[in-house]
Amino acid sequence: MKIKRNKTFSGTPWESKFGYARAVQVGDVVHVSGTTGTDPSGKVLAPGDIYAQTVQTIRNIESALQRLGLGLEQVVRTRIYVTQIDRWEEVAKAHGEFFGQIHPATSLIGVARLIDPEMLVEIEAEAVA
Repeated sequence: MKIKRNKTFSGTPWESKFGYARAVQVGDVVHVSGTTGTDPSGKVLAPGDIYAQTVQTIRNIESALQRLGLGLEQVVRTRIYVTQIDRWEEVAKAHGEFFGQIHPATSLIGVARLIDPEMLVEIEAEAVA
């Protein structure tokens, strides 16, 4: 059985290299791939600033959702991966600024590194239309 998918792409080089979409909607559920604080060319923004990277990451997630006709208010789950777990409060501050009234379920996970050493945070999101 073929699943009907609605996909959106951000245009970063990672998507074509790995063969994935920024976000995939199946029915009412949207899965946003791991997203980082980059510009459309894949350049890491705000090197060393985990707060600013988190803000940009969430804006990138919001942009992907908007291309599918949705917004952050439909996010029900986030998974946050950070390379510097001791800086969790900076990440929490940025996450709270966007999701403080939405209250999605979330996880914060410390990892050794991300694909680009300048990337300090990566976030996945799930939303329901």
